[in-house]
Amino acid sequence: MFRSISEMSFALRDKLVGFRRDFHRYAELGQLEMRTSSLIARRLSELGYRVLVGDDVGMPGIAMPVPEVLDAALQNARVTGGDLEYLEQVRNGLTGVIGILECGDGSVTALRFDIDALGINEDSSEQHRPTREGFASIYPGVMHACGHDGHAAIGLGVAEVLIGIKDSLHGTVRLIFQPAEESLRGARAIVEKGHLDDVQFLLAGHISKRLPGESCDIIAGCGGSLAAVHIDVTFRGRAAHAAAAPEKGANSLLAAAGTVQQLYGISRSSVGDTRVNVGTLHAGTARNVIADHACMEIEVRGKNDEVCSYMETQAHRIIHCSAEMHGVSAEIKTMGSCDALESDPALMEQVAAACGKLQGVSVHPQLRREVGGSEDFSCMMRRVREHGGQATMLRFLTDITDVVHGSGFDFDDADILPKAVAAMSAVLYDIHGSHQRLGKCYRNILIF
Repeated sequence: MFRSISEMSFALRDKLVGFRRDFHRYAELGQLEMRTSSLIARRLSELGYRVLVGDDVGMPGIAMPVPEVLDAALQNARVTGGDLEYLEQVRNGLTGVIGILECGDGSVTALRFDIDALGINEDSSEQHRPTREGFASIYPGVMHACGHDGHAAIGLGVAEVLIGIKDSLHGTVRLIFQPAEESLRGARAIVEKGHLDDVQFLLAGHISKRLPGESCDIIAGCGGSLAAVHIDVTFRGRAAHAAAAPEKGANSLLAAAGTVQQLYGISRSSVGDTRVNVGTLHAGTARNVIADHACMEIEVRGKNDEVCSYMETQAHRIIHCSAEMHGVSAEIKTMGSCDALESDPALMEQVAAACGKLQGVSVHPQLRREVGGSEDFSCMMRRVREHGGQATMLRFLTDITDVVHGSGFDFDDADILPKAVAAMSAVLYDIHGSHQRLGKCYRNILIF
């Protein structure tokens, strides 16, 4: 069967590349992935999956897009080929999709594929392959620069392979196409809906750079991703003439500027590594007016949940003290969060063993890779573990241009997409295949 999985996956190469480049060209930000999710839902339905979309997938969360933004995204999706039936079900910004394959009694496994793009202007030079070959993003300031277009394509490929081997499977598989990973909001919305509560095995994967000297394609797991919290701050003061009556104003810009300086001065922690970043700061209305408002976007991170909580507490303290010092108010909103991420050793070993049976796919001798950044898949991992399950995030290694989240980001889709499909499908078969069910029957006979 593993040979068949390899053959089926590599036969999908051109289709997978087509999916990926289509998603790349029509990149959509988190909670606005209407075209993307509608096409995914349509394809899953055509393959024979039971499909959940919109309200059935996720809970409404904080910072949902305003109606004007949702309407604009819906119109774009309509004119660029989105599926009209499913567009109506995701027009409210709940853009997750789940495909369910039920194959009788057995364990429940979920696979997660993130689908959102980033707010980045894509490289428009001829050196950038998507520009040169005509599949660069058509939307200014929106780009797939983290491989999520590839992840969505991999999910559709796995869906097709599993249908091809359905008669050899037992149990239930859920393919979760998750929105809003970059904002750290999408996973939690799905978790709160209950879709992970009965899952015994949870898998995800991320396209990653192949390091110098490496020739392997798959790493069975990873760890080291930081816990993170996204914070929005709004300072509100009082406007006044900057020359005629400055003492009558309350300067929100000064409060924000002081906050920036002090945030970067938070004491390091002996509990683990920490990070802080102020990504945006907008304030004031004119050069001769005391700024009556200022808005900031902040993130704090920590090597573990404890030190991330420490950073969040310190950030809140600094914000409130700076506001009080300048006589303004401060409103703080948590916009998203995730836990630290670590893969389960036992499941990593199972992944490596299953992938090692494939043809045309090589497995890294190390089970785990240390990675940076943050990943909201960790929220799903926590829920599965709370109910006694296991989880891992694979790394799909290939050649990548530019850094992750860089304007020139691109990857070798023809190389890695079929290999990733084969890897995920092989693990699913190893968990749900008839050979596993037969093995359990034999063990029962020996017990009795």
